[in-house]
Amino acid sequence: MDKAVYGDEISYKNTVSGIFRNRTLLVFDVLIIMVSYFVMTLLIHNIYETTEIFIHNIIAVGFTILVFVGTLFVFNMYRIMWVFAGTKDYIKLCFACVCAACPSMAFNMLFYRTTFYFKLSMLALVLASMLIIILRMSVRAIHTIYSAKMTADKNSKRLMIVGAGTSASLILRDIASNVNLKYNVICFIDDDRNKSHAIINGVQVMGTRYDIVRLAKELEIDEIMIAMPSATLEDRKHIIEICYETECTVKIMPSMDQMLHDGTDVISQIRTVNIEDLLAREPVRLDNKEISGYIRNKRVLVTGGGGSIGSELCRQIMKFKPKILVVLDIYENNAYDIQMELNRKYPLNKPEVVIASVRDMDRLEEVFRRYEPHIVFHAAAHKHVPLMEDSPGEAIKNNVFGTLNLTRCAAKYDTKKFVMISTDKAVNPTNVMGATKRICEMIVQTAQMSSTTEFVCVRFGNVLGSNGSVIPLFKKQIEEGRPVTVTDKRITRFFMTIPEAAQLVLQAASYAKGGEIFVLDMGEPIKIYDLAKNLIRLSGLRVGEDIDIVEVGLRPGEKLYEELLMDEEGLANTSHNKIFIGKPIDIDHQQLDAMLDKLREAMSEDDNERIKDVIAEVVPTYIRGDKYAARRTTAV
Repeated sequence: MDKAVYGDEISYKNTVSGIFRNRTLLVFDVLIIMVSYFVMTLLIHNIYETTEIFIHNIIAVGFTILVFVGTLFVFNMYRIMWVFAGTKDYIKLCFACVCAACPSMAFNMLFYRTTFYFKLSMLALVLASMLIIILRMSVRAIHTIYSAKMTADKNSKRLMIVGAGTSASLILRDIASNVNLKYNVICFIDDDRNKSHAIINGVQVMGTRYDIVRLAKELEIDEIMIAMPSATLEDRKHIIEICYETECTVKIMPSMDQMLHDGTDVISQIRTVNIEDLLAREPVRLDNKEISGYIRNKRVLVTGGGGSIGSELCRQIMKFKPKILVVLDIYENNAYDIQMELNRKYPLNKPEVVIASVRDMDRLEEVFRRYEPHIVFHAAAHKHVPLMEDSPGEAIKNNVFGTLNLTRCAAKYDTKKFVMISTDKAVNPTNVMGATKRICEMIVQTAQMSSTTEFVCVRFGNVLGSNGSVIPLFKKQIEEGRPVTVTDKRITRFFMTIPEAAQLVLQAASYAKGGEIFVLDMGEPIKIYDLAKNLIRLSGLRVGEDIDIVEVGLRPGEKLYEELLMDEEGLANTSHNKIFIGKPIDIDHQQLDAMLDKLREAMSEDDNERIKDVIAEVVPTYIRGDKYAARRTTAV
């Protein structure tokens, strides 16, 4: 047989099979119509007369069967999977039955010729329509009951759903229709008093958030699912904290913003709670038009493009369709990873990757000469506080003189915008890393004085999961079953997520006029000790029983509290509620150049203490780590 013909035959058979996937229902429809006529006749006559009349009127019955089956076929009623049918399907079925009943009634009027038998046939048609609809509703009801029994077996998890709204109903429906989801839904929890003791699809609302701990114990709940995508972040955070007072596994449905962004079905978006859920930070709202206005079709260079902040900047920038994105990094493995990721996402606009060090002025000249970037995002830096205390010369070379090299190249090659990523540790620094970043801010601000390039800095605190942050360290300690080490129970830090930081950097750059230090709203400071406790609980463990938290003392150069603003700086608002402008501080260009020369000289002496002394001259607000520790001890 010809392959094409054979293929068409298979396709035809599959089509026929698909159309008559409910052929059992078709047989039942035929029987329902016959039984309806027979029953209505039997209500008037005895069994012998009914049989005779039914046989005599078999033509009318046959016509009705053909009309009903044909109409249901035209309305695709035999294609629908009735175990998953919804309201629209049942409305369509009712309309199809009405459309089938009308011509059948007209035929019966002509066939019976008497009003009595016409009324009898009309009642038969109403009964048949009702039974056809009830039959299909029964199919779903039986399937739901069967699925509930299947999911309520001894291997199923006893589930509590927090939130008794639309999302919770969808979860309940998905659990009932999917035998692979081994859940037995025990109860709903909702703060709305109007829903108290209400029953939703057979499951009762049994209390508010304040009953979660008690009910979880009484009902032997295995897992709690938080289905409140429209709730405020504060409410979600509070409920998560209550849930972690139980010994249950806790899962959560993402916020409505995330669900709309991901676009997948409800049940697949249920995930375990992560540390970001406990930060209670509102989603970032961006003015995409303003950002696109300065990035679209422009040449953009990102230094440190393979790092945690740099790579996220690259991801966000590519969404705005730059003419070319240049990823510059000294570490080839990270650069390669972000290159492969962006190549997959943007095959028609692949980024250029340059392996180079910001210390190497000749190499930077070559890169700027080749690409002539319109915009530079400078994220390359040494950021590890304790390591830079031991190697201050390296911090100076990379952070300070790397930034100086880039500002000179940007000015020489007419870069339109230069945005440096700074840190809250630059404010009244107590460590070398923070002090060098403050010097970088000074370099960027003075560069503005003699150039048409818009030089600006964006200052913010810690980002979750970035290289060198405490989160990866805590997670590793928990995985290895070791005590989680915090330097001091009182220590606090500002936190935001990596995507949030990158998005706000892009937004802040759209406001740049030159010389500003933009300060991002970091929210409320978070105790590192509380962060450690939450991570332990997120791992399904208990503080003090499974994992201990141990204080080890402040590291060299480490502060108890970080700041985002120096005393001399005042804040001005921007049109974005999370971005502010610090008032520029007057810096003498020639004096700064002289101090930088002094730093070069100190580095050549290979004397760490001498380097720190000179840093203190350049940055008057710098408090050496030993002096800070002494001051803190005295205060205590």
